[in-house]
Amino acid sequence: MSIAKVIVDVQAKSINQTFDYRIPERFHDIISEGMRVIVPFGPRKITGFVVEIKNTSEFDKLRDIIDVLDIQPVLTKELLELGKWVAEDTLTMYITAYQAMLPQVLKAQYKKELVRNTHEPLADEFEYLFAGRDVIAYEEFVQSNIPYSKLQHAVQETLISINYLVKSKITKKQVTVIEPVKESFLLEEALMDLSPSAKKQRQLISFFIQNPDPIEQAKLFQITNTNRPIVKALLEKQLLREFKKEIYRNPYDDSSFKRTYPLNLTEQQEKALQPIRESIRKIEHDVFLVHGVTGSGKTEIYLQAIQEVLKQGKEAIVLVPEISLTPQMVNRFKGRFGSEVAVMHSGLSSGEKYDEWRKIQAKEVRVVVGARSAIFAPFENLGIIIIDEEHETTYKQEDQPRYHARDVAIKRGQSHNCPVVLGSATPTLESYARAQKGVYQLSTLDQRTNEKDMPEVEIIDMREELHSGNRSMFSKALKESMEEVISRGEQVVLLLNRRGYSTFVMCRDCGHVKECPHCDIALTFHKRSNRLKCHYCSYEEPMPLVCTECQSDSIRYFGTGTQRVEESLHELMPHARVIRMDVDTTRKKGSHERLLKQFANKEADILLGTQMIAKGLDFANVTLVGVLTADSMLHLPDFRSSERTFQLLTQVSGRAGRHELPGKVIVQTYTPEHYSIQLASDYDFNQFFLREMQIRRSFRYPPYVYLALVTVSHPNHVRVVQITQRIVQLLLKVVGEETIVLGPTPSPIARMKDRYRYQCMIKYKNEPNLRSNLRKIIDQFHEEIRKEDLLITIDMQPYHFM
Repeated sequence: MSIAKVIVDVQAKSINQTFDYRIPERFHDIISEGMRVIVPFGPRKITGFVVEIKNTSEFDKLRDIIDVLDIQPVLTKELLELGKWVAEDTLTMYITAYQAMLPQVLKAQYKKELVRNTHEPLADEFEYLFAGRDVIAYEEFVQSNIPYSKLQHAVQETLISINYLVKSKITKKQVTVIEPVKESFLLEEALMDLSPSAKKQRQLISFFIQNPDPIEQAKLFQITNTNRPIVKALLEKQLLREFKKEIYRNPYDDSSFKRTYPLNLTEQQEKALQPIRESIRKIEHDVFLVHGVTGSGKTEIYLQAIQEVLKQGKEAIVLVPEISLTPQMVNRFKGRFGSEVAVMHSGLSSGEKYDEWRKIQAKEVRVVVGARSAIFAPFENLGIIIIDEEHETTYKQEDQPRYHARDVAIKRGQSHNCPVVLGSATPTLESYARAQKGVYQLSTLDQRTNEKDMPEVEIIDMREELHSGNRSMFSKALKESMEEVISRGEQVVLLLNRRGYSTFVMCRDCGHVKECPHCDIALTFHKRSNRLKCHYCSYEEPMPLVCTECQSDSIRYFGTGTQRVEESLHELMPHARVIRMDVDTTRKKGSHERLLKQFANKEADILLGTQMIAKGLDFANVTLVGVLTADSMLHLPDFRSSERTFQLLTQVSGRAGRHELPGKVIVQTYTPEHYSIQLASDYDFNQFFLREMQIRRSFRYPPYVYLALVTVSHPNHVRVVQITQRIVQLLLKVVGEETIVLGPTPSPIARMKDRYRYQCMIKYKNEPNLRSNLRKIIDQFHEEIRKEDLLITIDMQPYHFM
């Protein structure tokens, strides 16, 4: 008897385990580990993942698997193991970890159908099943007596494919293809029989006499300047036939990429690449940190390392931060490796993402370039994993499972015995400290490949600007430099650390600030809609004309948002053409690419934006970068705020003077004496590292300790404090003397969506049982979670403390 161990799709602690099901006769040959199945669970039918197949079970009464959702496993054996590790590492459910590895389409409710891919005769039973049709409902197959193994074989031979219909949207894209039914000499006879007035029909037949191959209907219309009625007439005469052919939705037109070839490396690049090549050749796992200034040619190192991997017939994953997945980045990889590359990021539709994922699964591509979730690409023969801009916080998932892509990459690197390469101009302190200790191998590139100097940075003290009577958001030096650069026909990038039109709205008479009624946070003013919005719970209300507290009409906006800067720019320099890039202007699909293309084509003089413009952009004509509010991050309640400020300033400075023209950077700040701003202006990472590490050591923060954050939320204020206190007391009983437990304290945003939020922080050096102890503690609140609307979240590697 065959038994499948199944993880079922039920989000409950008590069900976070495998359940045994009997594999019915008809599924014997085809069920394998990593497939999704439908099983009975109580009175319900639910989906689950088969994680193991065995011959015995310790239970007597077993129920049967009802249906199989996949003909080929969606998770490889390695990914099943990895999912288990992710779940245990992040204290989440197994099902949550497995779901996170799959494209959205596979998580939706859908129907399936079978599509015939060929006009060659199929096996008799399939010919009978299709009965002259190209597409049939999957249920028809289920009701037939054909063994599943035969279908699996036909799918593997690509004679038949399975189509997922998600909520009536076809997730596989199909085109109509036309081909002649008869051979050329018979078509010539038919041409003689056609009446001379049927000019267009004659034209089509002549076309097929010369080109007997199948052709897409749309292309045929284009070439022959005919239309559907004409094709239809010839279909009815049985001279032509049509069928549907599946094509991948390709978000990028591969033919538009200019082929590129390996460049000659500088001495520093060669030195950095050498040990990575060694590791690839010896099939050894190692972690490399490539610390290279912006423009030092890290991407070329990645490309040549991947080439080495492809030569060995292996595969590569390249992770880049979501916001630097620009067309420029895609160009570099597609230009070098063409159709070998699949791209995965949030800008693609769910259908496009699914097609890219299927290309990987079908082994049609060998390189994946993508954001965080691409780390789960179902490759089985990995030769290298690269994480570019490894310091980016977007590599950490902020909801369950709260994994960090770098940890998953290292875990996969160990499984496949392959190198993991981390690259950055400003690595995280944790990574750099590991490299200093020899846990990672460090390579340093401190020169740009074009041997040009890094742009000169000028720091402007905005307090002095105010004293001299300049109340605008642009310093005198920045305004003059912008005028000068634009008059030379060059371009400017302006970075603002904010979104929205203005930070908050305050009454000047009584000092009342408009806050969100559901969250403890000021509402943000958005000018286009003239409304106040909460960026945490999406509450919004119209902009008031008078103060709700004292009825005064002296309501003013405070702070600066991108919309406001754009207006000031138009007043200050009416002749300058401005492109604004922020969350609001890049909502629509493709808008990101469109705006960058306009800027690259010099359709604007100034690119103004939030953090999304700080990285990965390479425009030869940009010679001035202005940072408007360098210190807005420094005042956040977060021990990493200095590190993030240093990283952002270094990254954005790297956008200037990347080619022949020399660049300049102007940083406006109210705290010019702060070490992170001073050292970023000198590009002195080593000095910053030493200074910041001293502070981290004295206050006991990573990398000197590990952190875990427990956040408790509940609609009742008193209850949330009580529960957090109980968690702290339970923790103090099980942790070592060295370990510090802080709390309970209110979260920085103490109320969100009408829920009160408290947290406690654990700082520890060595707590081998912390995860299992936390699990046990949370289990003690099982009843409250079920009955009281209590939420407890644990983050074993917190990056956001809000």
